[in-house]
Amino acid sequence: MKTAEIAQRYLDYFEKNEHTIVPSASLVSDDPSIMFTIAGMVPFIPYLTGVVPAPYARAADVQKCIRTNDIEEVGKTARHGTFFQMLGNWSFGDYFKEGAISYAWELLTSSEADGGLGFAERDLWVTVYEDDDEAAALWQRIAGLPAERIQRLGRADNFWTTGQPGPAGPCSEIYFDRGPAYGAEGGPAVDDNRFLEIWNLVFMQNSIANVRSKTEFDIVGELPEKNIDTGMGLERVAFIKQGVENMYETDQVRPVLDRAVELSGRRYGAEHVDDVRFRVIADHVRSSLMLLSDGVTPSNEGRGYILRRLMRRTVRSMRLLGVEEATFPALFEASRDAMKAGYPEVETDWQRISSYAFAEEETFLRTLTAGSTILDTAVEKTRASGGSTLTGPEAFLLHDTYGFPIDLTLEIAEEAGLGVDRDAFDSLMQEQRQRAKADARSRKRAIADVGVYSAFRAQGETAFTGYTDLETETNVLGVLVDGVSVPSATQGQIAEVIVAETSLYAESGGQVADKGVIVGPGFELEVLDVQRPVPGLVSHTVEVARGEVGVGQPASTIVDAANRRAATQAHSATHLVHAALRDTLGKGATQAGSLNRAGYLRFDFTWGQALSPVTRTEIEEIANNAVRDNLEVTTRVLSLDDAKAAGATALFGEKYGDRVRMVDIGGPWSRELCGGTHVASSAEIGLISITGESSVGASNRRVEALVGLDAFRELTAERALVNELTSALKTPKDQLATRVSELAASLKAAEKKIAQFEAKALGERVPALVDAATRAGAVRLVAESVGAVGSQDDVRSLVSSVRERLGSEAAVVALAAEVAGRPVVIVATNDAARRAGAKAGALAKAAAAALGGGGGGRDDMAQGGGADASAVPAALDAVRRGLVAA
Repeated sequence: MKTAEIAQRYLDYFEKNEHTIVPSASLVSDDPSIMFTIAGMVPFIPYLTGVVPAPYARAADVQKCIRTNDIEEVGKTARHGTFFQMLGNWSFGDYFKEGAISYAWELLTSSEADGGLGFAERDLWVTVYEDDDEAAALWQRIAGLPAERIQRLGRADNFWTTGQPGPAGPCSEIYFDRGPAYGAEGGPAVDDNRFLEIWNLVFMQNSIANVRSKTEFDIVGELPEKNIDTGMGLERVAFIKQGVENMYETDQVRPVLDRAVELSGRRYGAEHVDDVRFRVIADHVRSSLMLLSDGVTPSNEGRGYILRRLMRRTVRSMRLLGVEEATFPALFEASRDAMKAGYPEVETDWQRISSYAFAEEETFLRTLTAGSTILDTAVEKTRASGGSTLTGPEAFLLHDTYGFPIDLTLEIAEEAGLGVDRDAFDSLMQEQRQRAKADARSRKRAIADVGVYSAFRAQGETAFTGYTDLETETNVLGVLVDGVSVPSATQGQIAEVIVAETSLYAESGGQVADKGVIVGPGFELEVLDVQRPVPGLVSHTVEVARGEVGVGQPASTIVDAANRRAATQAHSATHLVHAALRDTLGKGATQAGSLNRAGYLRFDFTWGQALSPVTRTEIEEIANNAVRDNLEVTTRVLSLDDAKAAGATALFGEKYGDRVRMVDIGGPWSRELCGGTHVASSAEIGLISITGESSVGASNRRVEALVGLDAFRELTAERALVNELTSALKTPKDQLATRVSELAASLKAAEKKIAQFEAKALGERVPALVDAATRAGAVRLVAESVGAVGSQDDVRSLVSSVRERLGSEAAVVALAAEVAGRPVVIVATNDAARRAGAKAGALAKAAAAALGGGGGGRDDMAQGGGADASAVPAALDAVRRGLVAA
């Protein structure tokens, strides 16, 4: 379910239930005390506080929000984002707790076919304020939730205030259980990573005074008119409904992340540090787009500074991923297309938005190049001297002369293990503000300089001969080292070499650059990369392997023939897979990106659901039939209009001139605009083996395949694995799947029996545990560790049995165990113990604190957990101390 659809279902539901649908307020807050709309309730504060009479009794909205106080956590968790959307329904003196709970439960649990969100009731938990018996009872009556899935928490978690005297009230939060793979059992009181908050219902019923902190204030009475203020995180609901891991992988954010992956050539999911950078980019680009659409522009003050910081963090993240050229055109376009369904203004106002974004990036690329060099030098100098802090003047120089934001300097310094003398920096900033305006105007920022290539481009376009020749004789037109034109480069140096003609393919259209060498009299250059830094000009990044290369020397560009052949096979196979997809799924399966390298292809396409095994096999068969049929591959250069009239498919993300290259495989069956290299006939591809099909967003799928010899080797390896399994299991190939299923079923049955034996063994420990009871204050206490057990339910059952055997005398049972490698403590009290003041929830909370976690629950039974199993004795001791103190 796409994000925009979730939002529309929400609005449709509440409109049907007589709510006025209120459009989102601007991200630029009208409240002078805050720069941005930081929460869904901000536009409604005048009505909630009673300062302004509400123009409606009940309302619903989708509110755009920006919050940057946790900017350093963006990308590191599943829930932190700078831009987010809050779904809210509001009652101003109309319905109260019963209505809010009823509406929330109905919308969440109604089927998608009936307009609901289709959550399974078993996956939902709620928390209520610790003494809000009314809310707890309503949840049981309306939703039928069992008492153990309604947890009571204190002021820190379940009581809402503005932080000022005035309206306040208890709240009830709804959580989604993501499953045991994400953490411990026991509800949100135990693990708020596994149990993810999705909706907060605030019951604004109290008036507070003497506010001393978030949890310290006096409730002085009830409001004469009670209000409802709810907030459901749209991004959180979206990533749950879309079955992805976090908000960065939802349909409104993932396209930017994928584009960053494509631009960088690195894989998302391969390395944690890179993953964080990809998520920062995806988040910050979307936030910047939305701020620009609401009229914020980059500057060094206020809202403009926040926007500039987001954009510059994006640029720096791309640099850390190895991309040094401008990326905002690609990234912002991806974000625009992802967001325009919900916010059409990002498309209608695109010219203005993009002009600010692209100019800001161009300026900062130059800033980053110059500033990074100076900062790196300062860092090394500080380390060499044994220091731990960059000086204020160094930080100020970066800001004043190079436009380096202090936040960026702080981040880079922290990564290097250094601090920054912020006080000295602030002092210099204050002095600068007092200077004359003329001095301020003297600080200029230059647009990123690609002028270094202009002299070479003026000599004409780089002729590409690689369609027909793998080796071309040419002349060296230019040599650049560190972006500066130089006469020559010597052995060991990394340089850019520009030649008049080249047989080496420059990365484009999804096909990676050729491998190869450039040789000449007395020198040999290993080609590391081939790119087009400006239209029409090819630049070769090389390492000088031998000798010295200089401007004006003759040279030969030589392509690695085996690598080119395999890359050409992969690119042509991509065309076949594209055509097969459209044959099978229809014209709606359109290309959304590709990558072709030697022996491998990746093809992204627009489609809303996973391909079935049958469909995947059909696509693979159609593509391989085309290989078998040895279809002719032809290329023509013609006008763009003629190519479109012929039905040619344009490649994703490509920009075309008046003349284009059209590639046909089998005539019109596969007809695409493409500048890549291709086989002469389809039989040269060899073999196409689809190895994977996956989601890359709510409406985009990805097919991956091996091609040619790589495909053959992969199938050979699979055959060897099957042979090994048939031998080990002594089962024929055609019965292997059945045999594996039988073994899995046997294993499951064995695990069930083991669990039964373990439960029986635990039960046999009851007498010994009862005998271990000691006195703790006014009660008998059993406080023991029972070691590793299968589940928390086993511990809970054991606790109940021991409590029952202790009889009617005041008794408390606290048993610690290790479940799935994590410590848990479950505490139970009997009636007499509770009359004596013992509360299981408070005792479990104290025990969990010793374990480094959290806990709580009812007075009769509660639980807690943590991460430090070595602290179990301390946790049990905390229970004993709590009873003695009581």
